[in-house]
Amino acid sequence: IVNCARGGIVDEDALYEALRRGKVRAAGIDVYAEEPPVGIHKLATLPNVALTPHIGAQTHEGQQRAGVQIAERVIEALRS
Repeated sequence: IVNCARGGIVDEDALYEALRRGKVRAAGIDVYAEEPPVGIHKLATLPNVALTPHIGAQTHEGQQRAGVQIAERVIEALRS
């Protein structure tokens, strides 16, 4: 299971149990039902889970695109 879309899409308690029982082999989670997670997330206690701090969109292309969009909005605001 990989979730880098929206927190809350995946039931984290159900995922935890499925991972613990071997029903799901592994998980990569970048978004959480509660952000930022408070304390150590219980999924972090499992060896078959990779957690990242909501950085799924932090690609080179994503950062370039964000910079261009910001520049376009600044230009638009200055022209109005």
